[in-house]
Amino acid sequence: MLFLLIVSVMILSAFLIVLPPLWRKQPLAAADIDQRNIAIAKQRLVELKEQLQAGTLSQVLYDEQLLELEQALSDDLDIQSHVNASSSQGRWMAIVLILAIPLGAGLLYWTLGSYQSLTLGSETTANQGAPEREQMISMVAGLAARLEKEPNDAQGWLMLGRSYKYLEQFPKAVSAYEHAYSLMGDKPEVMLLYADALAFVNNEELAGKPAELVFKALAIEPENITGLWLGGMAKAQAGELVEAMALWKKLEPLLPEGSDALQEIQGLMAKLETQMPEAGAQAETKPEQPVLKDQALKAVSSIEIQVALAPEMKAEPGDTVFVYAQALSGPQMPLAIVRKQVSELPLTITLSDAMAMMPTMKLSNFEQVKLLARISKSGNAMKQPGDLIGVIEQVAIADKNSHKILINSQVK
Repeated sequence: MLFLLIVSVMILSAFLIVLPPLWRKQPLAAADIDQRNIAIAKQRLVELKEQLQAGTLSQVLYDEQLLELEQALSDDLDIQSHVNASSSQGRWMAIVLILAIPLGAGLLYWTLGSYQSLTLGSETTANQGAPEREQMISMVAGLAARLEKEPNDAQGWLMLGRSYKYLEQFPKAVSAYEHAYSLMGDKPEVMLLYADALAFVNNEELAGKPAELVFKALAIEPENITGLWLGGMAKAQAGELVEAMALWKKLEPLLPEGSDALQEIQGLMAKLETQMPEAGAQAETKPEQPVLKDQALKAVSSIEIQVALAPEMKAEPGDTVFVYAQALSGPQMPLAIVRKQVSELPLTITLSDAMAMMPTMKLSNFEQVKLLARISKSGNAMKQPGDLIGVIEQVAIADKNSHKILINSQVK
């Protein structure tokens, strides 16, 4: 009876494998590629929803990413219908196989007389479905092959980077994000994905290029949730605990109440506070003690700036205003930067070490700096001809007075 039951199961399995295709034409190779693209898109949609729920992605960015995902999927799909299979032929073949499979199985048993055939058949049936990870790897390989032929598909490179990260193939994710970055330029989302992948390759260390990308993204979007999160991590890893705390305190009110992300950042801040009790104790017990000049410079890590637009200069309310400090000589990378809009002018802002783009390039490392306020119609962080600008050529870091910048000239 056990043998007959096994044979019956085997024959039924054979029917389930062989008969359904007779009622419809087998999908073409192009359809396989479409299914892969759809599967990748579904996976990305799940990630977007998780990021939205966790609070690491704002509703606006979620909507933008969802639209881009739909457009990318629409471009990838090549839907063509070639289903012309004859239903009568399918039924005829089905009848033949319904008779032939049991008879063939019986003849095979009587000829071989061995149960090994059953074992082999069972193993073959069990291995019909490839593991989910193998299917994902196959889909990603198909996407990578397509991008080799279409290297200018920026959204495709982004999707490939996310897929490689999901598969924990971080070096390949870095390469994909690097392609996307070269095509899309200084978009905060791309820079932060690129930085995150670089950090994973570097044992989750953000020092160097990852930190540079993170703080460059924050210069463009100072309240970017992912940027503030990674920026705090970068500062904490560099031992700059005060700056890390400042970034995470800025992040805290941006996270949804009761979310896992909020609980995690609060836990990180609590841990950070335990690592710097001595600094707090010294501040309480020795408030009046004098300090040396270099110590004073390090303690003073902010500059207050008042920015206004000259009446003769014309700008649109939606144009971007960058207010930043630079070293008097050497690299022109901003030591601290804030992004606003013309509609907010005149305004007063404070630049601090927490706004530094790199741990080694911050206000407290310099005695004097140059202050600039620039209006960019393109929103590009790099200075371009036609931008409106105001400059204070030299300011001492120790000067606690408010400094006034009048935007009154044009970049040539």
